[in-house]
Amino acid sequence: MERTGPPVRFSGLLAAFSAALLAAGTLAATAPAAGAADADLARNGGFEAGLDGWNCSGGSGATVSSPVHGGTSALKATPAGSDNAKCSQTVTVKPGSAYTLSAWVQGSYVYLGASGTGTTDVSTWTQSAGTYKQLSTSFTTGPTTTSVTVYTHGWYGTPAYHADDLTLTGPGGDPVVVPAAPTGLRAGTPTSSSVPLSWTAAPGATGYQVYRNGTKVLTATGTSTTVTGLAASTAYSFQVTAVNAAGESAKSAAVGVTTTAGGGGGGGGLPAHALVGYLHSSFANGSGYTRMADVPDSWDVINLAFGEPTSVTSGDIRFSLCPVAECPGVESEAEFKAAIKAKQAAGKKVLISIGGQNGQVQLSTTAARDTFVSSVSRIIDTYGLDGLDIDFEGHSLSLNTGDTDFRSPTTPVIVNLISAVKTLKAKYGAGFVLTMAPETFFVQLGYQYYGSGPWGGQDPRAGAYLPVIHALRDDLTLLHVQDYNSGSIMGLDNQYHSMGGADFHIAMTDMLLTGFPVAGDTGKVFPALRPEQVAFGLPASTQAGNGHTSPAEVTKALNCLTKNTDCGSYRTHGTWSGLRGLMTWSINWDRFNNWEFSRNFDAYFGG
Repeated sequence: MERTGPPVRFSGLLAAFSAALLAAGTLAATAPAAGAADADLARNGGFEAGLDGWNCSGGSGATVSSPVHGGTSALKATPAGSDNAKCSQTVTVKPGSAYTLSAWVQGSYVYLGASGTGTTDVSTWTQSAGTYKQLSTSFTTGPTTTSVTVYTHGWYGTPAYHADDLTLTGPGGDPVVVPAAPTGLRAGTPTSSSVPLSWTAAPGATGYQVYRNGTKVLTATGTSTTVTGLAASTAYSFQVTAVNAAGESAKSAAVGVTTTAGGGGGGGGLPAHALVGYLHSSFANGSGYTRMADVPDSWDVINLAFGEPTSVTSGDIRFSLCPVAECPGVESEAEFKAAIKAKQAAGKKVLISIGGQNGQVQLSTTAARDTFVSSVSRIIDTYGLDGLDIDFEGHSLSLNTGDTDFRSPTTPVIVNLISAVKTLKAKYGAGFVLTMAPETFFVQLGYQYYGSGPWGGQDPRAGAYLPVIHALRDDLTLLHVQDYNSGSIMGLDNQYHSMGGADFHIAMTDMLLTGFPVAGDTGKVFPALRPEQVAFGLPASTQAGNGHTSPAEVTKALNCLTKNTDCGSYRTHGTWSGLRGLMTWSINWDRFNNWEFSRNFDAYFGG
């Protein structure tokens, strides 16, 4: 699951790549040296003022007190996923002038370079510097160049690197002035939770700040962005400012936007806090069979496990009750249907869950897509169900090489699944309940890795649920990621979190409610889901799956996410009293464990 770094996997590639760069003259330019009387133009090159003047990709940079080359601080930047921990700043220069760029670095595969020179952009690097080593390169600016960007970065999958005492010597450029306020701010088509914005570039600006109702909410490097995490049917006012090294402009004229009401992605008739469980309806295991009529009232959503395909690629989903030979206590079809109606009369939702561990579903053709729609419809109609739970696991979803943007997927199994679910939603209308139960590998791992990656070689399933969730977010009733049977996953604090305690659920859920850059690309941010769309999933007992969490730890996780207490060392990016609730595998295993899971839920939420 973890991607190996250059020392093991890419060393030969790097050597060949570097030789080519040297031959091309891009690693060390032949520009004349800067004059002895020239000034150091880099701002805070010793990092004594923290990261002032620097921009580090994906929040990868921080200042540390050790190891340092000079002074009391140095930069520490940590690559993650497709983010190489690039830290940069833009410096004003004179056209047609010579400059020398130097820095002291420590770590494996550390790069120093300059871009936007107007001539030949330059970079240099070192491999496995165990102690501080000086890197240096030089360049000449083009005839119209007035600014360049200097940077350091590491290499994908390698440990953190350090940099200190970076200098850029040469003649200083003309003074930078604060840019004028941006003009032409306009809003695109809003959704129930997001608003796209764009504006006209402000001369001299190096970035932009976006304000929502007078409060700064995000930073953009270009002239467009999307503000996410908004409430449905709510009016907002947006403004933008332009920034550069001299400061921040006045705010632009405001634009007002009202978000939409959304589709079936509202509460779906669920209570404010809901308990979701899977009922082993079509198979037997060590937990024993539980009849629909015997499911306690604690359970608000009952997912029938499972509808499975006749073959991996057929799209033909079938469901039937567990055979009497396997489940001696199984009810008749008529009793099962009557019990479903009784649950619905009591306000409960009963869904067909498609997939599971053994039910691989790949809608690789439009024919399979259409068969999926007709066969799932048949199950819903036969049993009078409220909707669909998508529990695609294993190899059901993966991304083709080159499919790199979750916002516009091209892989057939992804595109066809989205289309099929939208067709089902349109058929059954606003009351259709749609839930999903992906594993962390398919969702939160997308913070580091997405598909096979920009060079190929990664597991193509990494983050593969993200385009499905994103495309269906306005139809989605509830996402409950399986916080179990999982490896360690990096959270938004860039630390790895392991299952079994409150910390894992806090960090994983915070990612869904905050949003995150996919594969470290700040230009491709997966937007936050609304809290009422989110629950987190756990095993009901130690027998149900790896990563069982004790009731006390579950309570801590709920306290942190809904009340901002009991958070431990992790700091969430908000407090969400509207978090929908919990999911568990399974109702049967909870019964086997004397209903410990559901009793704890009822005690917490007053059920």
